Amino acid sequence: MIPVVTPVEMRVIDASAPEPVEVLIARAANAVARSAIDLLGGCYGRRVVVVAGRGNNGNDGRVAADRLAARGVRVEVIDAADPPERFPHCDLAIDAAYGTGFRGRYDSPIPSGVPTLAVDIPSGIDGLTGVASGHPARAIRTVTFAALKPGLLFGDGPPFAGEIEVADIGLDVDSAQTHLVTAGDVAAGWPSRCRDAHKWQHAVWVIAGSEGMAGAAHLATTAAFGAGASYVRLTVPGGVAPSGGPPEAVGVPLAPDAIAAIVDRDASRFGAIVIGPGLGRDPAVAAAVRAVARRADCPLVIDGDGLWAMREPLAWETAAARVLTPHDGEYATLSGSPPGPDRIAAARALAADRAATVLLKGPSTVVATPDGACRIVTSGDARLATAGTGDVLSGAIGALLAAGATPLAAASLGAQVHGAAGRTCPAVGTRAGDVAAALPATVSTLVEARADEGAVAARSGRRQ
Repeated sequence: MIPVVTPVEMRVIDASAPEPVEVLIARAANAVARSAIDLLGGCYGRRVVVVAGRGNNGNDGRVAADRLAARGVRVEVIDAADPPERFPHCDLAIDAAYGTGFRGRYDSPIPSGVPTLAVDIPSGIDGLTGVASGHPARAIRTVTFAALKPGLLFGDGPPFAGEIEVADIGLDVDSAQTHLVTAGDVAAGWPSRCRDAHKWQHAVWVIAGSEGMAGAAHLATTAAFGAGASYVRLTVPGGVAPSGGPPEAVGVPLAPDAIAAIVDRDASRFGAIVIGPGLGRDPAVAAAVRAVARRADCPLVIDGDGLWAMREPLAWETAAARVLTPHDGEYATLSGSPPGPDRIAAARALAADRAATVLLKGPSTVVATPDGACRIVTSGDARLATAGTGDVLSGAIGALLAAGATPLAAASLGAQVHGAAGRTCPAVGTRAGDVAAALPATVSTLVEARADEGAVAARSGRRQ
């Protein structure tokens, strides 16, 4: 995982550094110069213009200019507060005008189309929320220091930041409570099945679907199997056996007023329950959701219409984990207002308020626990912006919970593979079912990478 720190947290980390600020600036400048040379493809005959502000961000740029000049690059430094009317011709512009603490409007003098390297964050992008103010320059790469900043991952940040490089300049970021999930984290953290496993060890119960919404139940069920569930019971409330869907699912019809009692009786046999996708808003079903959520003694994923049923807070009667998976509209239903631009704070606030792990869906998904631990997932793209992909995600999380993953790990790893599976699908025309179908191969590819690394390590150990 890659640490993510807010501008305020970064100032505390900077202030606690044992080295003087001049040493940190020199290290940052070296990283910027190296990245600039890489983008230039060399030094000889290259021209670079550095837009430098007054603070440490500008100092990083000025010292980087000296490093580049020493390598033979022709460098010009211009003042961010007083740029020339005509921007000088160059092969690369370095945006070192303002860092993560900038407030106000910034109109970059760097013309559109000029290859740009941003220092720490593109100037004019809010370091906390990623909201653009004015007209920042679009970078092809951003070199940030010690840790990622939220503004690089949310809002306007990603398209303005381009490729992101995290440079180690010797700062201690072990205090970070927020981390970006990577493919390597899936490889390292995906639960494995023991040699003598049986189907009930990773069993998931999906309570989902309603008249006209059977697809939601089928998607969640397919995804649970695809993410490793060894047994899935499917209940579509209404007393009618579910039709279609994975033939491996065991359909158990239940009337709404019988669901809570049967769950009380059978929940201990399951590793997790997924409740809510496509359930509808019948009052009897909503009451069953609330009863199950309150009393369940196995981990629970609550999604879709299940979140609507949970709009009023509940006092949990058991210590079982609860994972809530709202999009922005469902978040507003649960909290009374939209999440706002600071999505990390929003997810943390709802997690604390509901005493549950919260997965706040979005282009950058945030997973937060009641104690403030946070994970960010950016593996998905617009292919997930289609009906039913949330049902796929809830099924995948349910499978991970059933395999013994913690709520934070289940939600974040589930979101990571969900996004990665989406990226294997066609750019146009991808449906939620395609994402669910892609889960087994996606997980296998990532987990096999872990196995391959272990085999190499074992072979290396035998040679020693």
